[in-house]
Amino acid sequence: MKAETISIGTELLLGHITDTNAVWIAERLSEVGVDLYFRTTVGDNIGRIADAITHALTRADVILTTGGLGPTVDDVTREAVAQATNRDLVLDEELLAQIRARFAKWGREMSENNVKQAYIPRGAIPIENPVGTAPVFIVETEGKYVISLPGVPREMKHLMETRILPWLREKTGGEWIILSKTLRTCAIGESMVDAKIADLETSTNPTVGLLAHPGQTDVRVTAKAKTRAEAETLIAAMEAKVRERLGDWIYGEGSETVEEVVARLLAARNWRIAIAETNTAGKIAERLRARPEGARIVKSAMLLDNVTELSEQNAATIAEQLRNVAGADIGLAVLGTTNPAQNLYGEDTGQSVIAVATGTRTTRHAYSVGGINEQAQIWVSIRALDLVRRAAL
Repeated sequence: MKAETISIGTELLLGHITDTNAVWIAERLSEVGVDLYFRTTVGDNIGRIADAITHALTRADVILTTGGLGPTVDDVTREAVAQATNRDLVLDEELLAQIRARFAKWGREMSENNVKQAYIPRGAIPIENPVGTAPVFIVETEGKYVISLPGVPREMKHLMETRILPWLREKTGGEWIILSKTLRTCAIGESMVDAKIADLETSTNPTVGLLAHPGQTDVRVTAKAKTRAEAETLIAAMEAKVRERLGDWIYGEGSETVEEVVARLLAARNWRIAIAETNTAGKIAERLRARPEGARIVKSAMLLDNVTELSEQNAATIAEQLRNVAGADIGLAVLGTTNPAQNLYGEDTGQSVIAVATGTRTTRHAYSVGGINEQAQIWVSIRALDLVRRAAL
């Protein structure tokens, strides 16, 4: 079963509210084996909402709308669904009685505009909302379904959990489940990852996809099967192929961060690190100290000013001296341009050099990324933490 979600509300388009509903629904649909292929956002306009629903019906089996079911003038989802499915709106007396009862329970008088919420497209399946005043309804049209949910997250989640997901399980036969696993890489660009696993990305089940972040690239493996065990078996087989191709470029899984993995490795080896930073403004030490192991693993940290020689040798010398003076197991030096000079695109220009010194080896690298903007600091910090990770391995 293919699905599309339509988030309704001008406030979403203006950026006044973050659409957390769509993310939550996407996660839950995968649990019942429903493939979400499209996500649409549209403002509070009957014509545009109806167009979005009409278009969605050409490419999905089930459309889930959220929002626009309130009692006010700009709540027009009911009208739009009716228009898109060629129906009129009719008053459902049972829904109206339920809404009145809800207000009575709250000890409040129901306003006449709330009567609007009891109108649903003719022939729709009405579903009571026990935690609010916006009933849900399901419209079947030519073998496809439009499910309209309230936009209030608490109400939407309750109705999805108790009514819609069980209904979808019944429609799909409860036979399918979709699982995903994310492998996290760093210090390797998205294009390089793609070059190494491009043929795996053409697989249909499980599927393999990439998601790039500053300094990092995630590899997501998603499988669809009749049971969790079968899906896990499919993912494990593909994961083995991805790991064989990418090796130690993979630093973790799921939501693990680089600093989380580094802190765990250093603590496992009972190592302490001494850190000297310039253009990263203490961000590396800050990230490690924020970990539960932070107090155990960070021996010392300092900010360096007026570094005039941005060379690999100078970074190596500082890392080695820092390690010796601090009595640490590993020394990290990050030297980079701190001037705010920018190119035509508003990007900081410059260079960074990173060195990691242990008792047996010093590793050094120069990068054509410098400056003090957030992007540069994230990129350089991740590269530095990755070098520490490799030293600890």
